[in-house]
Amino acid sequence: MITHPKTEELVQAVAHWIDQIRPSLDPRNAFLARVAVNVLSVVERELSRGPAAEARAVEAMAGVLGRSGEFEALNRELCERIRSGELTEVTPGLVAALKTIALDQLAIDQPKYRPEGG
Repeated sequence: MITHPKTEELVQAVAHWIDQIRPSLDPRNAFLARVAVNVLSVVERELSRGPAAEARAVEAMAGVLGRSGEFEALNRELCERIRSGELTEVTPGLVAALKTIALDQLAIDQPKYRPEGG
């Protein structure tokens, strides 16, 4: 049976290869290689953690909005209602939902970031 590497495994393999050749590169290209490895790391985390983070975001937004739906529609409505002033920091569950969404995104984008008090 033929098995295919998972997308995350392919991304990790390319990042590993870049890290192996980076020491032999001139300073500018070594820097750009490091940037590329960082980008690939974000892609890998998005692939591995993104679905669960999106599911939590959908649940959190649905709780605040009082309806279910797809991520994009819920996110658009949440943003519109915040922008219009209909939802504010005193809206039950809003701050907790936004914190959940933000921390999940930070875990993907900047996993070494540690918020104060968190």
